[in-house]
Amino acid sequence: MNAPLADRLRPKTLDEISGQHHLLDKNKPLRNIIASGNVPNMVFYGPSGVGKTTLASIIARQTHKTLRKLNGTSASTADIKNIVSELSGFGGVNGILLYLDEIQYFNKKQQQTLLEYIENGSITLIASTTENPYFYIHGAILSRSTVFEFKPVEKEDVLHAVRRAVSFLQNETGEMIFLSDKAAEHIAGACGGDVRKAVNAVELSVQSTQLMNNTRDISFETVVQLTQKSAVRYDREGDEHYDLLSSFQKSMRGSDPDAAIHYLARILAANDLPSACRRLLVCASEDVGLANPQIIPIVKAAVDTALAVGLPEARIPLADAVILVALSPKSNSGYSAINRAMSDIEKGLGVGFPRHLQNQHYDGDDVQNKGQFYQYPHDFPNHWTQQQYLPDSLVGTVYYEPAPNKNEQAYKAYWDKIKNS
Repeated sequence: MNAPLADRLRPKTLDEISGQHHLLDKNKPLRNIIASGNVPNMVFYGPSGVGKTTLASIIARQTHKTLRKLNGTSASTADIKNIVSELSGFGGVNGILLYLDEIQYFNKKQQQTLLEYIENGSITLIASTTENPYFYIHGAILSRSTVFEFKPVEKEDVLHAVRRAVSFLQNETGEMIFLSDKAAEHIAGACGGDVRKAVNAVELSVQSTQLMNNTRDISFETVVQLTQKSAVRYDREGDEHYDLLSSFQKSMRGSDPDAAIHYLARILAANDLPSACRRLLVCASEDVGLANPQIIPIVKAAVDTALAVGLPEARIPLADAVILVALSPKSNSGYSAINRAMSDIEKGLGVGFPRHLQNQHYDGDDVQNKGQFYQYPHDFPNHWTQQQYLPDSLVGTVYYEPAPNKNEQAYKAYWDKIKNS
């Protein structure tokens, strides 16, 4: 009973695993592969507590392979060599299934140590990672493996695991345990799709409730206190961080205020005020821009207010700004223009300046037509006159193309009239 409840309750069959229906339901690809008995090298990619380790154990049992587990945070090349040495012994008769958790912490040399053995099939590798495998896993390993993405477990599936945990504890202790539907649903919703976290929350709630007449009546208040903020998945160095910020900005860009507010709430729940402010400022400039040019100082003022008052009050001006950005007409014409110009600069285009634009100009003896010849636009009707501004090598290049919104079309109409008169 010293092991956490999540370990004591670990599923023994595929049907007992909570969630991952896209992989393990009847006729789904991974289930069919496991049923065939011919299991390839695999990479399990997804957040913690969603069944990756459990599934590896079930696969080893169903394929009659010897299961060995290593963790990338603590294992060494010597540990791999020890497992390789088992191949010639009894443990290698049906082959060894190596479950390498957190493979992203293995360096390139350590990962390469496995190549010979996973290639000839003497070791079947199941590597798991919470980070994008295409960024963190050596290409030679990936080319020899099939990647399966595990997803956070849906609330209904977690709820089933919560009720199973209560039943298991009742049978294990002989006590009556009462957990209301409201409390069970709160645990299921507060775990962020992490079954392990939900099951262990059940155990902690039981341990925190006094036994009276061989009964533990778990209060809703106890459950709330023990699970507060547990739904927030947020590693500022990991994929979850960047996925959340990306979803936040894309929801504003996509003009969905409800989704944008949802992701803002998740960012603020993790106390990451600077990231919320930065993405909001970027989106106002990049995605609204000239379609509503006053939005930039407005959003800047909201951000300044948020940073001045801090959380939790910062959520109020930020919510106003997020909704304003989401509902504003969109234009990325400025963003596109500067990207095109930067691309030309990186190619080495546009060296030098037109003679008449230079700050001061001195004509040497080799210059026959002496003088700068700059024409001051304010000396001409409508404060404009035709003259070259781009460098010689870029004359005729168009970077800015007006977007079809009211503001930019008004600017375009004005200048078309002036320049064509």
